[in-house]
Amino acid sequence: MEKIEDKVLIENLGEENIKYNEPMRDHTTMKVGGNAKIFIEPKNEQQIINVIKYAKENNINYYVIGNGSNLVVKDEGIDGIVLKIGSRFADVDFLDQTHIKVFAGYPLVKLSYLAKEKSLSGLEFASGIPGTIGGAVRMNAGAYGSEMVNVVERVGVLNTNTYEAFELSNEEAKFSYRHSIFVDKPEYVVTYAIIKLEKGIKDEIEAKMNENNTSRKEKQPIEYPSSGSTFKRGDGFITAKIIDDLGLKGYKIGGAEVSTKHAGFVINSSNAKAKDVLDLIEYIKEKAHKELNIVLEEEVVILGGN
Repeated sequence: MEKIEDKVLIENLGEENIKYNEPMRDHTTMKVGGNAKIFIEPKNEQQIINVIKYAKENNINYYVIGNGSNLVVKDEGIDGIVLKIGSRFADVDFLDQTHIKVFAGYPLVKLSYLAKEKSLSGLEFASGIPGTIGGAVRMNAGAYGSEMVNVVERVGVLNTNTYEAFELSNEEAKFSYRHSIFVDKPEYVVTYAIIKLEKGIKDEIEAKMNENNTSRKEKQPIEYPSSGSTFKRGDGFITAKIIDDLGLKGYKIGGAEVSTKHAGFVINSSNAKAKDVLDLIEYIKEKAHKELNIVLEEEVVILGGN
């Protein structure tokens, strides 16, 4: 798949917007992974539809990603098309004094600061979460006692099977811990969210954000590339404590390491390969199961390879 021959697709996207053999390490916060054979950043829903129709008609695998903050791409890369819903799909519109329509590629951190400037409260928890709105909605991202479920009123959706665009209510999105209907139905692509916030006092909002950011800096290895929390919260146990109790803080495989600051994070401490990261994840899971009979489940999403 050296180039796309479909003239309609090129005409719709512009040849300059189609990249070949794009390094995925440049599009993930873990900074690992091989190349995507075709890499496209769409500007609107119609471009998403055009690309997916092309992929289906030509039996090409396609993957929709956001900021790559919860993603590990294998060293073998991605044999197909990667659609990155990012800065080209990132409009924001204040519908009234408390409602914001924000498109899927808009950074969640940036939205939290925009809300603060408007003295709107509710997104203080998000001031250090590095994903996009689309990714945050999909995984019901959260921190410091709050989650997206608490601020999302409606979600714009594109069904990539039928190409129908529609909205889901908060209830219909079926949010739960690091989960939503969008995980169960990968054909549903988040295109925008209607965020409902509350009027607040700017100084108080800023103080809470600063408090959260200070705590994050002290407790999390934000100075290293990572995909955030590597594993999901345990049922009746604290995952990071389990990994710490296993004596794995600082344990390394290649350039991947269990953070000495927070055992719940696998970090890229020194030019890691994706294989290093994935081997370390498997080692942690095997050790937890063998020694404690505890099953750890990844929070990170793994793409690519065979």
